Amino acid sequence: MVEYVSIVVVSHTEKIALGIQEMIGQIAEEIVVEVAGGTDDGTVGTSLEKITCAINRANSNKGILVFYDMGSAKMNAQFAIEMGEYADVEIVDAPLVEGAYIAAVKASIGKSASEIKEKLHTFFPDFLQHV
Repeated sequence: MVEYVSIVVVSHTEKIALGIQEMIGQIAEEIVVEVAGGTDDGTVGTSLEKITCAINRANSNKGILVFYDMGSAKMNAQFAIEMGEYADVEIVDAPLVEGAYIAAVKASIGKSASEIKEKLHTFFPDFLQHV
């Protein structure tokens, strides 16, 4: 059995996260994409518990890449990773939709988490300057 890098999508709304999951499922169905969208009560925001659960569900010995939509989503993802003491989970600073899509394509052809992250940084070198 071949195992691939998994993806976690952290968004301020569940619909955005689920839409990205659906899109990736149509182009790389073998890639695990877990989502953490919105708050626990269904409003706009992020949930530390949802993020932690998504990371746990995305379990992969090839690594997990976390994509986010805005600053507080990144902050909560960082906090979840620190609290969980995950060794193989990395946050990627890239546009959410484009980054997750490219990561899924690269993962589906067997690229490692570090190879994917490096490629994304060449595609989007100035991303953080625009956020």
